[in-house]
Amino acid sequence: MAEHTTISRRVLGAGALGAALAAPAVARAQAPSFFRIGTGAAGGTYFPIGGILANAISCPPGSRCNEPGGNVGVPGMIAVAQATQGSVQNVNLIHSGNAESGFVQSDVLHWSYTATGLFDGRPRLDRLRFAAHLFPEHIHAAVRADSPFQTLTDLRGRRIAVGLQASGARVGSELILEANGMIGGRDFTAEFLNQQQGVERMQDRNLEAALTVAGYPSAAFVEFCSRTGCRFLRIEGEAAQRVIERAPFYSQGVIPATAYEGMTEDVPTLTVGACWIVRDSVPEETVYGIVRSLWSDPTRGLLDRGHAKGREIIRERALLGRGVVPFHPGAERFYREAGML
Repeated sequence: MAEHTTISRRVLGAGALGAALAAPAVARAQAPSFFRIGTGAAGGTYFPIGGILANAISCPPGSRCNEPGGNVGVPGMIAVAQATQGSVQNVNLIHSGNAESGFVQSDVLHWSYTATGLFDGRPRLDRLRFAAHLFPEHIHAAVRADSPFQTLTDLRGRRIAVGLQASGARVGSELILEANGMIGGRDFTAEFLNQQQGVERMQDRNLEAALTVAGYPSAAFVEFCSRTGCRFLRIEGEAAQRVIERAPFYSQGVIPATAYEGMTEDVPTLTVGACWIVRDSVPEETVYGIVRSLWSDPTRGLLDRGHAKGREIIRERALLGRGVVPFHPGAERFYREAGML
């Protein structure tokens, strides 16, 4: 089970840790509170966004918190972004208390909280609480530029990377392949690889395609498209509609021609929301401070400068993707005070 998987110790947010080490001796004696953010695999979008947000919400002991010229984070808190397999592992880590928060696709969030869909027959993960919607993610169905494959059904009998075992990427990949009448182990060979591993195998011609769910531009595909040349298969029509009917958290969208080097046209695909989820046991004041920091002007600057997907994390979309999952009281308090509820 994913909840028994050890989180990778790779950490972004080094700036926050460095600030803590540089604080005066008396400040170092204070006990900082650590706040873990489960993200995703290196090469994807969750991991770098997690690092940016970890720095934004941190205000280590000894720092000037919420003062002119100081940090806007939570006083005394050091946030760390930790690499994980993705959404499915993250909901288990949060529920079990092995992470205070994490990024989760809205479909995985709904199914895990209600014990339906992918989580049918399992105990409800009812300790999950909603903090914010971050950005839309897109299904990427990538092949080499010189590949003969033009549609997903052309991949029948081939080797396809579908994401790590406990990732939301695997959920989205298998949904779209099943909508095209293809079942792993019967119609294709599923390779459970992260984005970076998948593109490396394609570069070496050891598999034919890599599917994932990620906000563009994904670092792994940026490198792959620049170095090897890439194409993205279209996800549209009846197959796309079958996915939406089964999982209404998905909607139609496009990967624009400007997303990756070598693309010549927009590619229709499906999108799903990426949400920031926290455990119900995190104190209300802590989550209130986190959400306040998330939607502050300094964090806006960090997101705009730090990653292309950061520009799509906007307050106007903050409440999307929640479904039936309750707000964390700290988040709800912020949104009510802001007039958004």
